Amino acid sequence: MWEDRYSSSDDYVFGTAPTQFLLDHDQHLITGQSALAVADGEGRNSVFMAENGLRVTALEFAPTAIARAHDLAAAKGVTLDIRQTDVLRDTWPAETYDLVAGIFIQFVGPDGRRIQFQRMKDATKPGGLVMLHGYTPKQLEFGTGGPPFRENMYTDVILRAAFVGWDILECRAYEREVQEGRGHSGMSALVDFVARKPE
Repeated sequence: MWEDRYSSSDDYVFGTAPTQFLLDHDQHLITGQSALAVADGEGRNSVFMAENGLRVTALEFAPTAIARAHDLAAAKGVTLDIRQTDVLRDTWPAETYDLVAGIFIQFVGPDGRRIQFQRMKDATKPGGLVMLHGYTPKQLEFGTGGPPFRENMYTDVILRAAFVGWDILECRAYEREVQEGRGHSGMSALVDFVARKPE
């Protein structure tokens, strides 16, 4: 499905600028640290992290998206380690990354989400961060991006329950106008989540 979506577009579906979430939380983008961008799409977020001096690995399945991410990285003069990966089936490195980011990765329901979150937690170094950004169920009223499935959306309860024992630095739902390519355009119901893995 995602390859079809990317390949049927002549341009970047979600634009080339990073999500506002990363701009709002750039204090966590620390030069020299390692980062993993999960289901990174066309590279706008992993490229931004690399521009901030992180050593970035990006996981993505769709070949067209990977090619565009390589092009964007080259245009910005940064290097990415992009791995063609099925994030639910392929293995991930364990306790490797200072920062693991999942931005608009709500293409799975509750069962897939449990796998995603567990793999993100496992890939994070002790003391490292997981950063999640996505939609709340109210997004279905706006219809300006994301899946049309309530069960795929994040709530405070879902996120806190998934990271019990972690230091939750932020878990905030809000509404904001989003203009991130044709894929995300208009008033949106969002949630930001940042948590630190126990040492």
